[in-house]
Formats: sequence, structure tokens, C-alpha cells
Amino acid sequence: MAKASARHILVPTKDACDHLKIKIEDGTDFVEVAKEYSQCPSGKQGGDLGEFSPGQMVKEFDDVVFSAELGKVHGPIKTQFGYHLIEITNRT
Repeated sequence: MAKASARHILVPTKDACDHLKIKIEDGTDFVEVAKEYSQCPSGKQGGDLGEFSPGQMVKEFDDVVFSAELGKVHGPIKTQFGYHLIEITNRT
């Protein structure tokens, strides 16, 4: 079965998500941005979600994590929780 590891940043608006993505693309560390801005409890760990299998996350999240390019920041991705930036760190 497929497994992936990822980290994410969760914010309430698309504008906030777009702004943070630009900060990261301009060189600000993803982990530091997650610690400062993410509204998910995982933000305290730099957005680290650990390892998970398909179906453990919401569909919109899974669709990105199990198909998109590794090591790149993806988003904004809208879910029922808000807007996410996702960085896939590993996938098997």
C-alpha cells in the first residue's frame, strides 16, 4: 500500500495562503512559516503530519499528496478546514 509523508500550513483564506506561498518561494523556510501561521495543531511541529496512507486525510489532500511532485509547495488547496499549502516530503 502507498504511504506518504507531508507537512502543511492551514489558514482560513485563499489570500493568506497565496501570501504565505510567495514568502516560501522567496526563501522563507516552510517549517518557520508553519510554526508562525498555521492554524492546525501540527503547526507547532512545522506542519509535519508524519506518514499516512490513502484515505487517512480528506480527499482534496490525498489527491495532491499521492500524485503531485515531491519537494514542491502545492496550493492553495481548499478543504472543509480552510486553505492548505502542502509539501510532500516522501512517498512510497
